[in-house]
Amino acid sequence: MQDEGIVKEIDISHHVKEGFEKADPSQFELLKVLGQGSYGKVFLVRKIKGTDTGQLYAMKVLKKATLKVRDRVRSKMERDILAEVNHPFIVKLHYGAGPDGVEEIKRHPFFAPIDWNKLYRIEIKPPFKPAVGRPEDTFHFDPEFTSRTPTDSPGAPPSVNDHQLFRGFSFVATNLGQERTLSDSLQSPVPPIVQRLHGNNIHFRDGYEIKEDVGIGAYSVCKRCVHKSTGVEYAVKIIDRSKRDPSEEIEILLRYGQHPNIITLKDVYDDGKYVYLIMELMRGGELLDRILRQKCFSEREASAVLCTITKTVEYLHSQGVVHRDLKPSNILYVDETGDPESIRICDFGFAKQLRAENGLLMTPCYTANFVAPEVLKRQGYDAACDIWSLGILLYTMLAGFTPFANGPDDTPEEILARIGSGIFALSGGNWDTISDAAKDIVSKMLHVDPHQRLTAPQVLRHPWIVSREYLSQSQLIRQDVQLVKGAMAATYFALNRSPQAPKLEPVLSSSLAQRRGMKRLTSTRL
Repeated sequence: MQDEGIVKEIDISHHVKEGFEKADPSQFELLKVLGQGSYGKVFLVRKIKGTDTGQLYAMKVLKKATLKVRDRVRSKMERDILAEVNHPFIVKLHYGAGPDGVEEIKRHPFFAPIDWNKLYRIEIKPPFKPAVGRPEDTFHFDPEFTSRTPTDSPGAPPSVNDHQLFRGFSFVATNLGQERTLSDSLQSPVPPIVQRLHGNNIHFRDGYEIKEDVGIGAYSVCKRCVHKSTGVEYAVKIIDRSKRDPSEEIEILLRYGQHPNIITLKDVYDDGKYVYLIMELMRGGELLDRILRQKCFSEREASAVLCTITKTVEYLHSQGVVHRDLKPSNILYVDETGDPESIRICDFGFAKQLRAENGLLMTPCYTANFVAPEVLKRQGYDAACDIWSLGILLYTMLAGFTPFANGPDDTPEEILARIGSGIFALSGGNWDTISDAAKDIVSKMLHVDPHQRLTAPQVLRHPWIVSREYLSQSQLIRQDVQLVKGAMAATYFALNRSPQAPKLEPVLSSSLAQRRGMKRLTSTRL
């Protein structure tokens, strides 16, 4: 600091986290580079010594040689302010933002509807959730920084990087871009999320031994694998990167895989051609397969199963996530107990997260001004499709057969015609002894109009779920397991075949019917 021609150096003194001993840089392990400014970097660090060992922090490291005296004054002021201010929305200094800026942010149209006091008391849901599953995940930070080794020097003076200021803005002749071959285009860069989870220098087969197939999909295969060091068994989903980008699926699993009824992602590898998702092994098999083979399965047990699955779907929908492929083969048991708590929703390969137009992840309660209407409409339709799939599962659990297919030999045209009619049997067989409440919830979950279909919260409030203790415990009769599973597979093949099947809506919803001014017809006359 210069005062009357005298230069004084300001010493930035230590600040110690309340209740903890004094720390120095040797007590922190550098994990990731989170950002860089003109005079230094911000690292993700883990404490490796002291009573708070294992705690994660962000460490701002300034290169003293690049700081002029006035910059050191500002750094000391920043340190003093953060040491004194204790506010839930200002970064907290543990070791070692002004109010006007905070108020300006709160006045922004995006944040204006928020009751900040209720948010502070955790009485309302946040407007959006940062993309993080485990504490050390950093894929919501810029990969320009997180891809660097955290042992780099803290920073460099701005002049050092002058030659990079206009990188990416150079003119490139158009004919150069046209010389790329198809094979070049397929060699797309590894999704940043994968890079940041697991380095490319470590190969999946170095750590795991691959065993038999446990499932095959359009763009992937799932196999059992064994971790060589520990002998622990996992499932690995191997995805062909040239056919599908797995980033959305990985993000969803990282963010929501901590839910007790969603499959847990353990690790991710990439070898340039395939992405390997290591997940917990589902030892109990498919839910529907187990139920159909179970000697005693009652209406009361069906209610408990549907309740567990719907609570999980409600959680996903409340977070702006739609699964879009909730067929019974994607709902499995993690163990052999058969308890509803061991149910897991799997395969998020077609799942989508609700995003604002700028790509920001949203929760549904804050979408009005920031998400395009057509995106919201599609999201609502996809959520209704999730409920329809649960309705198919419930119908099959109760009736012992599927509602729209008689067996594996039914054609897609036949199945889609039955689905479009909205007609299915609720009499004969098990239905003669099943409660009226069960028939009511099935009808409302399978309603042909997605706008009139029950939502997940409405399903959970339905009497058939709420008053489960009054439901029958009599054994339900079911058909041959393979026949039912074949009919179920035929149903979803018809829905997912190419060209894409039409939306499940009443005839009068079509633009053609509206142009012709069709009179309303009953389903029996169609």
